[in-house]
Amino acid sequence: MVALSELIPPEAIRLDVAAPDWRAAVRAAGDLLVADGTSTDAYTDEMIQNVVDNGPYIVIAPGFAFAHARPSPAVRRTGMSWVRLAEPVEFGHDANDPVDLVVALAAQDSAAHTDAMAALARLLADPEQHDRLQSAATPAALHALLRSHDGVEEPAAAPEPASAAPDAGRTGTEQHKILTVCGNGVGTSLFLKNTLEQVLGRWGWDRQVSVEATDTISANGKASEAVAILTSREIARTLGDVGIPVKVVQDFTSTDEVDHVLRDTYDV
Repeated sequence: MVALSELIPPEAIRLDVAAPDWRAAVRAAGDLLVADGTSTDAYTDEMIQNVVDNGPYIVIAPGFAFAHARPSPAVRRTGMSWVRLAEPVEFGHDANDPVDLVVALAAQDSAAHTDAMAALARLLADPEQHDRLQSAATPAALHALLRSHDGVEEPAAAPEPASAAPDAGRTGTEQHKILTVCGNGVGTSLFLKNTLEQVLGRWGWDRQVSVEATDTISANGKASEAVAILTSREIARTLGDVGIPVKVVQDFTSTDEVDHVLRDTYDV
């Protein structure tokens, strides 16, 4: 798997960028992908259109937008960019606006960047590390922070003894399955999958409950295999009634919020 610092090289980092609105902020992040040969201008347009079509679901944590679109011919290789804004901008998200950090992902598939997504989610969920990233003076300094966390995993916490693990899934499968869903299945859903898996690990439920990240198109077909869907409010509206509970998460990096949603799902 590719490390976070490899996917975001120093040349793909810009700090204190002036952007008048969310489109300009996403375009700034897209321009960095174009400059280092990761994608073309067409992919930047696709990232912007993704928000137009699906709403501001890419704003997955307070102040943080994770711009991306589906894998397409406009993606030449998997890579990411990092844009810290001089002034925050509104994306139209009910809870997480305004945004002062835009990270863009161009992915050829959903496999190569999963470890990097997990590392980024842990970094942004840690208030101390988040402050260091926000105060980094240069792209080189910020990249050094990213590099220092390559391969670093969160220490395992003891499972919660009061939480009885669920029985076999309602479909008769060996495990329960929970879907995390976004518009494209390669970006924000992976963030949420990582956070949910952290909580399941803390509970000691990681052998009884599996998590699959998927997109809105596939979610309807896969819903019959799952006990619940976790997603953003915007995507939940798009999904409608899929026959299983659809739970809304506002902050995809918050283990506390996901813990609460999981307790509600299983009435723990």
